Amino acid sequence: MATPKPGMPVRGSRSGRPIMAALDLLGRRWVMRIIWELRAEPLTFRELRARCDDMSPTVLNQRLHDLREAAIIELAEEGGYALSVLGAGLLESMGPLLNWSEKWQRALNKETT
Repeated sequence: MATPKPGMPVRGSRSGRPIMAALDLLGRRWVMRIIWELRAEPLTFRELRARCDDMSPTVLNQRLHDLREAAIIELAEEGGYALSVLGAGLLESMGPLLNWSEKWQRALNKETT
């Protein structure tokens, strides 16, 4: 499966609108976990794999390839992988979604009590 990119057909959108390409990429298994684990520091392949519950090396390689091709991560100068400037911006832009999800959880918890 090709790396989702704006302007190209992606899952759920033949037009390849940028938001649809982003949602396709971010919705792939392990992508968000990899981004999350790289939030604070660069990590080697082995460190990432250990932090991601020992996901298969094949899947990790594919996700790292996809994220590098999408310019979300890059090779770190000291070795391993790190968020790119674009990737750090993506992580920062998810702050409001994180806040919303916590409100959502509280609202659902109120309904069940």
